[in-house]
Amino acid sequence: MTLRNLIVTAMVLGAGLPVGGAHQVKADDTTVYELRTYMAAPGKMAELQKRFRDHTTQIFEKHGMKSVGYWVSEKQPDVLIYILVHKNREAADKSWKAFRRDPEWLRVFAESQKNGSLTKKVESVYMTPTDFSPLK
Repeated sequence: MTLRNLIVTAMVLGAGLPVGGAHQVKADDTTVYELRTYMAAPGKMAELQKRFRDHTTQIFEKHGMKSVGYWVSEKQPDVLIYILVHKNREAADKSWKAFRRDPEWLRVFAESQKNGSLTKKVESVYMTPTDFSPLK
């Protein structure tokens, strides 16, 4: 997805309109967005996407993390990018702590690592909307 499409999607979500089955995102003054970027290990992108598709997104939801969207970089097809929305930073920290201790996640993660790590680098950036942002 292009940056333009990402911005349009964010604006639609910010207006409370459903997009392709995405969660309706209603934010308040403390809402925090988290931009995460995963660089897949060589030859592991399909497995990484499968883990997200089949397990990770559902476990996120279980722990209160709402998915805004998932994308693959057009210029770097081994890069998975996604955005989560959290009620606030404290909720984000609490959700991640619970996620990392979740028995289902620990099982899925261990199983997915049997033939080597699926990622070579993971980056996370927390973002708060500006007062003029259509997505708040």
